[in-house]
Amino acid sequence: MAGTRGTAETLTSRAASASASQMQRQRMVAERVAALPPLVCKPSDRTLDFSGRHADAGPVGEFELRTLFPQVEAQVTEDNIKELKVAEKTKKVIIKPVRVKVKNHNLKRLLCGAVAGAFSRTCVAPLETIRTHLMVGSGGHTLPAVFNHIVSEEGWRGLFRGNGVNVLRVAPSKAIELFAYDTVKKFLISKEGEKPRIPFPIAPVAGATAGVCSTLVMYPLELLKTRLTIQRGVYDNLLHAMVKICKEEGPKELYRGLTPSLIGVMPYAATNYFAYDTLRKFYRKYTKQERVGNVATLCIGSTSAAISSAFTFPLEVARKQMQLGAVSGRVVYRDLFHALTSILEQQGTAGLYRGLAASCFKLIPAAGISFMCYEGMKQILIDDEEEQRR
Repeated sequence: MAGTRGTAETLTSRAASASASQMQRQRMVAERVAALPPLVCKPSDRTLDFSGRHADAGPVGEFELRTLFPQVEAQVTEDNIKELKVAEKTKKVIIKPVRVKVKNHNLKRLLCGAVAGAFSRTCVAPLETIRTHLMVGSGGHTLPAVFNHIVSEEGWRGLFRGNGVNVLRVAPSKAIELFAYDTVKKFLISKEGEKPRIPFPIAPVAGATAGVCSTLVMYPLELLKTRLTIQRGVYDNLLHAMVKICKEEGPKELYRGLTPSLIGVMPYAATNYFAYDTLRKFYRKYTKQERVGNVATLCIGSTSAAISSAFTFPLEVARKQMQLGAVSGRVVYRDLFHALTSILEQQGTAGLYRGLAASCFKLIPAAGISFMCYEGMKQILIDDEEEQRR
C-alpha cells in the first residue's frame, strides 16, 4: 500500500509540474503576442485560442512560427529571395558590350573604317618608312641597313616621318574603302528566291570597286606622303609640299602614277577581300561559331593581305618609282609598261620584288590590326540586329 501511495504522489507531482510549465509557456506566448506591432493583428486575421483551436477553424496539431509571428516569416522569406538573387547574379555575370549610339548608319561605317585605318597605320609606321626606302633603294638594300641609316641620320623620330600624313591619308581612305565595299556588296547580294545578279563571287567585285573609289579620292595624299618620306628637308609640311609641287611641276603631278595605282589596286583589293571573306566563311564552318574572335580576325586579315601583296607587288614598285619622277636624277617613266620593263632590265626580277619582305612585315600586322579594329568598332557602333538586317 505504501508503494502504491508513493507512485500516486509521484504522478500527481509530475502532472502539477507539467501544468505549471504549460501555464508558463502560455504566459510567455501571450506576452510575445502582446508585444507584436499593431500591424500584425489585423481585423481580418484569424484569432488564436490557446487551447489549440482557431476561432474560425477546426483544431490544429501544433503552434507554428508563421502562425504566431507572420512578420518574421515574411522578413526571412524576403531575405532568402535577395540572397538567392545575389547568388544567381554572382554565378551568371553578363558583361554587356559597350554601345555608342550614332543615328546615321553611313556615318557609323565611315567612323569604323577611319578608326581602324588610323590605329593600324600608326602601329606599323616604322615598317612603312623602311619599306618605302627599300623600294626606291634609298639608304641601303636590306632591312637592317635601312633601319640603321634612318636612326643614325634622323634618330628614332625618322622612323615616324610622314606618319601624320599617313594617318590623314589612311583614315579617310579606309573609311571610303570599307563603306564602298559594304554598299556594293549589299547591292549585289540577291534576295532569297531571286537569281544572282552577277555570275561570279561578289566579294572580289565589291573589293575592286572599293579600292578604285578610295584611290581616286586619296591618291594625292599618297604622293605627298612619299615625297615627304624620301625628300628630307625639301618640304616643310604637307601644305608646303602640295603648293610647291603644283607651282613647280603642275597640278597633274599630284596624280603621277595614277594609272598603275588603279591597275595595281584593283587586283589587290579584289584578292584581299575575296581571301578575307572566304577565310571567314571557312572559319565559321570549321568552328561552327557565327562570331569570329579577335585573334582569328587578326590572323585572317593578315593572311589575306599577304596573299594579295604577293600577287600585286611588282605593280606597287612601279607605282612608287613613277611617283618620284626625276627626283635625285632618277629615270622618268612614260607609263606602267615602261617602268616595269626598265626595272626588269636594270635590276632583274629581284628588282620587281625589292622590299617585299618589309612589305609583308608591315602588311601582316597592319591588315590584321585594321580588320580586328574594324570588327571591334562595329560591335560598339552597330548592334547585332542592325548588322543582320544588312
